[in-house]
Amino acid sequence: MRQFNVFKAACLLPALISAQCPEYIDYAKEIHEPSSSGKYKLAYQRPSEECRTFKNQALEDTITRLETVIHDPDLYRLFQNAYPNTLDTAIRWKGVAADNAEEELTFIITGDINAMWLRDSSNQMQSYLSLLNASSDPNSIASLYRGVINLQARYLLTSPYCNSFQPPVESGIEIALNNAASEDTVFPAYSNQSVFECKYELDSLGAFLQISTDYYRATGDYEFFGKFKWISAVEAVLKVAHDMMLPTYGPEGVVLESSYTFTRLTTRATETFSNDGIGNPVANGTGLIRSGFRPSDDSTIFQLFIPANMMFSTLLASTSEIMGKLNVGNSASLAQQMSDLSNSLHDAIETHGTVDHPTYGKVYAFEIDGFGSTAIMDDANIPSLLSAPFLGYRIDEQTYINTRNLILSATNPYYMRGPVINAIGGPHQGPGMAWPMASIVRILTSDNDEEITNELMQIVSSTDRLGLVHESINTFNQSDWTRQWFSWANGLFGNMILDLENRKPGILETSFQ
Repeated sequence: MRQFNVFKAACLLPALISAQCPEYIDYAKEIHEPSSSGKYKLAYQRPSEECRTFKNQALEDTITRLETVIHDPDLYRLFQNAYPNTLDTAIRWKGVAADNAEEELTFIITGDINAMWLRDSSNQMQSYLSLLNASSDPNSIASLYRGVINLQARYLLTSPYCNSFQPPVESGIEIALNNAASEDTVFPAYSNQSVFECKYELDSLGAFLQISTDYYRATGDYEFFGKFKWISAVEAVLKVAHDMMLPTYGPEGVVLESSYTFTRLTTRATETFSNDGIGNPVANGTGLIRSGFRPSDDSTIFQLFIPANMMFSTLLASTSEIMGKLNVGNSASLAQQMSDLSNSLHDAIETHGTVDHPTYGKVYAFEIDGFGSTAIMDDANIPSLLSAPFLGYRIDEQTYINTRNLILSATNPYYMRGPVINAIGGPHQGPGMAWPMASIVRILTSDNDEEITNELMQIVSSTDRLGLVHESINTFNQSDWTRQWFSWANGLFGNMILDLENRKPGILETSFQ
């Protein structure tokens, strides 16, 4: 469970850190003037220019340009605060590898936690995909991307089952304490000097492929992927994926040794694994990959987690294109392996990852075990079932429509309703707490103007005047929220506004007064 509040606002170079820069964890809890001129009087939450952790003129130009595109002053203020949040507050360090001055490294924190998640950092950078173009400038968005990819590759080669990591040694940043993990028992073993937390999540492996795809498609720079440790990291990812296809029992019933086990001393069932760390049994024959934890960092009930398999299948296909362009070692063979696994996973999802619901018809299951047990629900965090088209997964259209109707209704046990906001939540923050991230994903996957406008209204009206996208909000009390500084969700909101500018510009002329 994410319960850590360790961060000192840092400028890009440690020598430039100003003693006057407040801790953003505290700064973001306060109302700063000038307030927006709209009904909700939203605070201005960007740190002062000298305290921003990475500066980019294209970002500033985008924010300025959108002021005439977004007509509602509160919606614009939310965009103005949220879109730059990662660059403003979360680029904790940028530099180069100690053993190779050509190898760029970027350490990005999630926000209020002084560690780098594979998933979060990939999504935080995806916020700036529209600003990404080919550039060798070390102060460019492209350099940030390359730095994240290189550092993620290092992490994956160090501890490929882990999800969250400490600052690189080159940064000189002190490692962060994770008290919640102090009594974890994990196999394979890892070092606290490099790992912050070691929850195996298939989507974390997918996140590495995601940021690789994003960089390649925006820049065309495939040569970069042959220079450092990317190919070796992909090999590590494929090995984990292969090993985690192992079922619980062999043909004669013997219990097979799992390549990953996890237990934690905790009072929360979602923070540990059943059966002394191996989780609930998984059957053979589905062709799906197990995931110990969800993108919420909550443990799976049934380890064949369908959204992560959707994500992984999609991104294996796109990164196989990169691998296929590299004429290095066994890159051609790896590209074929990636393409084949992508196709087999898609077939496995469509064959085993669906269920006939008595009310909604054929739907995608959230989790299955291969024995016939399924979890019918959705969670706010990406990858989710709701986000499948956003991920680029080749959905069966009717199955997705049926699934969407189910998960956006009271049939989904984690669809939270109330006068403040109606959105999917999850067990991470529990019943009654809706996640704006799910509202954003709902907009990104909708073509219905009324639905989109309604979701926008709920998001803009439920920030408790703080003008940032919270992790979760009590559906009956907007002043009861978690994580006012959640960089990923803020960036995703900005991405969604830019998407609407392209798809539905008229909606951005709506007034929420």
